[in-house]
Amino acid sequence: QVHLEESGGGSAQAAGSLTLSCTASGDLCTRDMSWYRQAPGAYREFVARIDNFGQVTYADSVKARFTISQGEAGDTLYLQMNDLKPDDTATYYCKSYRIQKFGVYNGGCSLDVWGQGTQVTVSS
Repeated sequence: QVHLEESGGGSAQAAGSLTLSCTASGDLCTRDMSWYRQAPGAYREFVARIDNFGQVTYADSVKARFTISQGEAGDTLYLQMNDLKPDDTATYYCKSYRIQKFGVYNGGCSLDVWGQGTQVTVSS
């Protein structure tokens, strides 16, 4: 059973900092992990990704402010958030993938795995 659990959320003032963590239990089929966020009444949006080669990608809204990184074993994900803004207020989710199977058939490392989320609130 694969499980992702986020932690580190809380309240911060504008221009402050927070660091989020995501820990995986059970075996994921890839080191490719991402952060997403969702504000109340809004769609879930991409924040940052680190792929199997260590290449990182950021949404334009967080570029130069947030840094995604990964532990040596690949089962822990971090998001360092600096210069926080009120618009960063959202529930932050960790995402990776597990193998999808259809009986004897292997659908590949393609089935999304999500954590429960951690709340980040930034006040002006």
